[in-house]
Amino acid sequence: MTVGAERNRELITQWYTALAAGDWETIGDMHADDVVYYMVGSTPVSGKLEGKDECLGEMINKKLLGQLVPEEVRFSQKWRIMCVDDEGGVGIMQGGGPTVSGDMYYQTYCEIFRFENDKVKELHAFFDTALVERCLFGNPLQQSRELPERPFDF
Repeated sequence: MTVGAERNRELITQWYTALAAGDWETIGDMHADDVVYYMVGSTPVSGKLEGKDECLGEMINKKLLGQLVPEEVRFSQKWRIMCVDDEGGVGIMQGGGPTVSGDMYYQTYCEIFRFENDKVKELHAFFDTALVERCLFGNPLQQSRELPERPFDF
C-alpha cells in the first residue's frame, strides 16, 4: 500500500471513530473550507452541497442532527473501510438513533471520500432515501416492511 493510501485509511478511520464518539468538532476540522457533498436522491438532504457552512451547518446540523435526539444518537455503531487509494477511499457505516418525532432512524451509509491536504474535499453519500423521508421529514413514501429474511450486512 502506498503512503498516500495508508494516510487515507488513517483519515477514514479518524472520521468513523469521531462519528462513533459524537465528536463533531473533529468531523468539522476534517473538512476543507470548499468541501463538496454529493448526497443521493431527491430528499431534503439530497443534492450537491458546497462549502463547509452548507455541508456542516445547513445539512448536518439542521437537516440531520436537528431531527434526532442528540444525547441518544450514535453514528458509526458499525463501520468498515472497503478500499483506499492515493486520492481517497470508500467506507460503509451504520448508525443513528431516535428522532424528535419518536421514530427510530437507523441508517446504512456508503461514503466515497476524496481528500486533499488531509482534508475531506468531496464526499459522495449513498443511503436509504425512503428512511430519510419517513423518519426525518415525516413523509412516508411506502408502508413499513418487515426486515428481509437475509438483511444487508457487511
